[in-house]
Amino acid sequence: MGFILKRLISALPVVPIVAVVIFLLIHAGGSDPARILAGDTATEASVEALRRHLALDRPLGEQFLAWLVQLGKGDLGTSIFYQRPVAEIILGRTGATAALALSAIFLSVLIGVPAGAYAAMRLGKPVDKAVTFFSALGFSMPIFLVAYSMVYLFSLKLGWLPAQGYAPPSNGLWAFVRSLALPALTLSIFNIALFARVSRATVSDMLKQDFIRTAAAKGASPRRILFVHAMRAAAVPIVTLIGTTFAGLIGGVVVTESLFNIPGLGRLVTEAILKRDFPIIQGLVLMTSVLYVMINLCIDLICAALDPRLAR
Repeated sequence: MGFILKRLISALPVVPIVAVVIFLLIHAGGSDPARILAGDTATEASVEALRRHLALDRPLGEQFLAWLVQLGKGDLGTSIFYQRPVAEIILGRTGATAALALSAIFLSVLIGVPAGAYAAMRLGKPVDKAVTFFSALGFSMPIFLVAYSMVYLFSLKLGWLPAQGYAPPSNGLWAFVRSLALPALTLSIFNIALFARVSRATVSDMLKQDFIRTAAAKGASPRRILFVHAMRAAAVPIVTLIGTTFAGLIGGVVVTESLFNIPGLGRLVTEAILKRDFPIIQGLVLMTSVLYVMINLCIDLICAALDPRLAR
């Protein structure tokens, strides 16, 4: 319990610090959303009236205090462009991004961890060299090249999967899975390579430890040595990698969502930046920072449960 409280106390200051920094950075840009909304043909009087209506004519400190008061009430504000609550807009886009990130993580762990662990058991053998080669290939391929290759092969040549678009689960499970297949594969290529490399390095280090030699001397089978002893000891860095990768995917799927026309958070932040919609940008960054804090807290708790020495 003491460890949990200590981690909570250390994590709490992060969110307000991020909120202040993001507010100042966004407003330091000097762009005028009232001018963008009014259009190039609007008169100066109409732009000024819109600026007053949006409260953009107030001093920066007053705008910041008003934003903090709104946050205290659980209100992320109203979108300048859409004229709808920011929380409602973000909530409506979260489902697609979460489904995409979870699918990519699932594929990365399912393929990358066993491949890396198996390569660690066969160091220097053809299997190890093949895993190392494909890991390097996965790291070196730009995401847009992977996406276009997937679309060309699975959509244009074979006709198996849709090239673009997103079907929510309410449209049927099969349509939902088909719409996520190509973007999830595209996102997971880099992460499969990452998980394979980390798993290979971590498990190979564990296999050199004394407790592994002791288990082998007692007659434990290679499978038991790998899954019961080495993988359990290597779980902490792999769990940490899963958590940080998931948080990174939630906040950084801009390219993939744009390429596959998925209406998620990545596309929303792109639209908000282009339209200078400050409330949406602030809300998204704040939500992402809270998510990072929560995921890091969960990672610490899971790692402490796997290795109690970390909680001391």
